[in-house]
Amino acid sequence: MINGIENGYYHEINPAGFGVAIKAGKVLFSDKSEFQKVEIFESELGRVLTLDDLMMTTEKDEYHYHEMIAHIPMMNHKNPKSVLVIGGGDGGTVREVLKHDTVERVVLCEIDGMVIDACKKYLPTIACELDNPKVEILVQDAIEYIKDKKSEFDIVLIDSTDPMGPGEGLFTEEFYTNVKNSLKEGGIVVAQSESPFVNKEEIKKMYNLLKKVFPICSTYTSNIPTYPGGYWAWAFCSQSVEPLSYIDERRCREITKTCKIYNKEYHLARFALPNYLKEIL
Repeated sequence: MINGIENGYYHEINPAGFGVAIKAGKVLFSDKSEFQKVEIFESELGRVLTLDDLMMTTEKDEYHYHEMIAHIPMMNHKNPKSVLVIGGGDGGTVREVLKHDTVERVVLCEIDGMVIDACKKYLPTIACELDNPKVEILVQDAIEYIKDKKSEFDIVLIDSTDPMGPGEGLFTEEFYTNVKNSLKEGGIVVAQSESPFVNKEEIKKMYNLLKKVFPICSTYTSNIPTYPGGYWAWAFCSQSVEPLSYIDERRCREITKTCKIYNKEYHLARFALPNYLKEIL
């Protein structure tokens, strides 16, 4: 069985041999860009975005991912003004970042303009802030963009696809070094780091590279119902900032009111890891 829509169901089988099936409705958008197949279809989980027939986001569970990638690092920074989002063409991470009233500038660097355009049209609840005047959208390769950036960003969020296809070059020591150099003093990087249950070898390789580049490299996790294994990890990296060393209490109170998952107690618990994941790392 291949991934994609077949016999009225979208299905994705992960490398571990199991997966997810979602009853699919009308296909709203389906095309191939220079980089990948982009598809948006209706379902009981709202509208669903897939890239190369792999799950990216659904309207009903997207907050599980976007709140976690954005608010954990943003709350850990005392005054995040300048934020770079790498990937994330659906706009959900940008939307969550802009909930922080300290933010003056968000750069979205997405390699595939078709993803941005399709999500603006068909996923407006997720892409709703992409036209915000604080947002600068760059349709280009982040690997090239980041090479000459020095001390420019308070936060960098690597909202990438899996380490294959257009996302493959975002999982290298050279790229992570360039990301580190783009940070201002006290800056924080968070990168999505796959499923601890399904992608154990990929996680091991990724964290080995990150630990070569960043003196502080920690992991936090949360559940995502429609992602492989239903359980996901993010890497929290910095040259000087320890996770949980600071939480902005004012912003935390305000943003919690707008979130379905994020709150202070949940934030504090995210860095508690199961034994099997500690062994991988």
